[in-house]
Amino acid sequence: MVMKQGFTQNQTQQQKQVQRLAMTQTLQQSIQMLQYNAEELQNFLKQKEMDNPLITVEVAEERPLSKVSKNSDTHETFMNQIASDTEQSLFDYLLDQVHLTMRDTPLRKLVLFLLDYVDQNGYLRITKDEIKQKTQADDIAIMDAITLLQQLDPPGVGARTLQESLMLQTENDEGSPEIAYMVLEESFDDLVDRNWEKIAQRYDITLAEVQEVFDYVRTLTPNPGAGFGKQDRGYITPDLIFKLENGEPRLIQSKASRPRVSFSQEYFEQLRKKADDEVSSYVNEKKREYDWIAKSLTQRQDTILRVGKIIFERQQDFFLQKSKELSPLMLRDVANKLHLHESTVSRAVNGKYIATPFGTFELRSFFSNAVNQTSDVSADAAKLKIKEIIDQEDKEKPISDAKIEKQLKAQGVTISRRTVAKYREALGIPSSSKRKRYLEK
Repeated sequence: MVMKQGFTQNQTQQQKQVQRLAMTQTLQQSIQMLQYNAEELQNFLKQKEMDNPLITVEVAEERPLSKVSKNSDTHETFMNQIASDTEQSLFDYLLDQVHLTMRDTPLRKLVLFLLDYVDQNGYLRITKDEIKQKTQADDIAIMDAITLLQQLDPPGVGARTLQESLMLQTENDEGSPEIAYMVLEESFDDLVDRNWEKIAQRYDITLAEVQEVFDYVRTLTPNPGAGFGKQDRGYITPDLIFKLENGEPRLIQSKASRPRVSFSQEYFEQLRKKADDEVSSYVNEKKREYDWIAKSLTQRQDTILRVGKIIFERQQDFFLQKSKELSPLMLRDVANKLHLHESTVSRAVNGKYIATPFGTFELRSFFSNAVNQTSDVSADAAKLKIKEIIDQEDKEKPISDAKIEKQLKAQGVTISRRTVAKYREALGIPSSSKRKRYLEK
């Protein structure tokens, strides 16, 4: 009798453990669904539809957005100059040009050999010695083949260094400053290090002319092949939409982020009536799967919308375009207000976007720490003020971080000079000595 009692007790404990494990799996699946962005969610549900004959997924088509805005201005980069609307690979693009422009000669065969060593950014990643070893070609043929490769489009392709790529682009551009190619060839390091007085003396030109060369070089790209073969266009689908209707602000969920999952009750009843225990077990399992999908989907939509509303309330001036500055807002602020775990809020904002009349933003971008514990100014707002001060400075006499600190203090933003330097560097703005420009008098 005692043995039976012990067995029953052990069995009960085992059942509790299994139930706890099942709950954990369901919770993990719900968390995973919250973490998905709109596109990933649709793909996940479509896969579930294929696996479960009892559910049907309906996804409303919504025009995807390809441009994601940021809360603060960003500096131009070389990559902004690259056109990325071609799906043809760089290799295929170069191969077409070789076949169209070169006769079938041993030299063309050598150029075709080199194409295999052009990386996705357009650089030739093989040395002359390696070429000689693999092809048995002589030095003259190798140099001729490299020259032919470097004459192909896009300008700069086939270069072995950044310096060479910029020189090729400059050589190919009739609108380049007259002395640009020579400066790149002979004084590249001085140009990069901003030793402009040295360059001006060497070529007997003014500092303004050196400035012109530097400004021109910044329009070139360090990666001439990077715009090719990109299948992913970077399209995103917003989860939330902010709009003004008759002057009244509205925050709604997009149709694409609200897929509908319906259950075929009639088919379920038909299958369940079958005497086969295996079929009955199968359909019951699929019914449970539908239940947690429907519940998790509702929780996901509710959580994202609730978080979005808190963000809007806190950053209302930004949304109504009364100010470009963001108020301090942290994940834990939203978590505490909604009685959620901080990690849940993090999952709800990562990869989720809100569309507005003036741009599309990731929800996470609206979170910003205060510049210090006693301030109601966010770090992003401080960065924006720093940028505005620098934009208005005398370009021939840029102001130091210490002077920026004083100007910020006069505007009610108290931060240290070191913090000013940190924020300036985060904005990609060089120090005052490197911001100096030389203008013609």
